[in-house]
Amino acid sequence: MSTKKILFVLSSHGQFPNGHPTGWYLPEAAHPYYVLEPHFTIEWASPKGGKAPLDPSSVENFKDDAESKQFLSDEKAKQGYENTKKLSEVNAKDYEAIVYVGGHGPMFDLPEDKTNIQLAEDFWKQGKIVSAVCHGPGAIVNVKDENGKAIVSGRKVTSFGNEEEEQIKLTDAVPFLLETRLKELGGKFEKNEKPWGSHVTVDGQLILGANPASAHDFGVAILNAINKK
Repeated sequence: MSTKKILFVLSSHGQFPNGHPTGWYLPEAAHPYYVLEPHFTIEWASPKGGKAPLDPSSVENFKDDAESKQFLSDEKAKQGYENTKKLSEVNAKDYEAIVYVGGHGPMFDLPEDKTNIQLAEDFWKQGKIVSAVCHGPGAIVNVKDENGKAIVSGRKVTSFGNEEEEQIKLTDAVPFLLETRLKELGGKFEKNEKPWGSHVTVDGQLILGANPASAHDFGVAILNAINKK
């Protein structure tokens, strides 16, 4: 087992304002996990610690996805994601990269979480990989570099898109539209020409994936970036 570690961050937020369940999105954890786990020790954290809420719709939608199924019954993985550390208990210096798993949950608790913002800024200032997939980039919209500038400003970015949000009729359920916010912050937004198509952006330390279809390639991009260092 590698002594080098990567931190996966899950949301602790499990409900939309209307009471419908949300949380973290299964393949967006499972796919990058199985790319990275053979090479690194994976640790897990969330704002509240403990068992972070898994979005039940992601289990249903990916019930035929081999890696998602494996992940749900993988005792080693479960030991991590069902017993997350609190964000306040982890230190950027212990890890090679931080990985924000998507799902709608991260749009609610992580953007304004001061502990999360500080942690991501510590990773950034230490020259480490800051990565996020789908709605995960919501976690870094308030993260700034040492000059007080948004880390996404002037960089290639991607995320779950406004058109995708419209197609699943959740435009009004989220606190802000992620594609719009990333553009407002000065990010150079990219996406696949087709909604739901895979797209990953790599710009220095910042690695972002667009949606569930991007989750495997997102993991590969993180692996390649760390191996280059």
